[in-house]
Amino acid sequence: MHRVHAVVRGRVQGVGFRYFARRRALALGLTGWVRNRHDGGVELEAEGDRVALEAFLEALHQGPSASRVSSVDADWRDEPPRHRGFEIEG
Repeated sequence: MHRVHAVVRGRVQGVGFRYFARRRALALGLTGWVRNRHDGGVELEAEGDRVALEAFLEALHQGPSASRVSSVDADWRDEPPRHRGFEIEG
């Protein structure tokens, strides 16, 4: 199972970014979670097919229309699956 942990920075809080990420993840058949960080960024973990995860990261670079993404730092891993669904935390 492919997994990516990412931190998205820029104007990404208060613009519906977590809901955008959840909708995209579910549409791509991914599982995981997304949450706001105290530093103003958004953190997430998603797992699934590599091609779907790459499409997800591409969507995160764009974000919802009100957002302004300055960076997406991603860390890839291959590990056994551990998520069901895609949850918004916090």
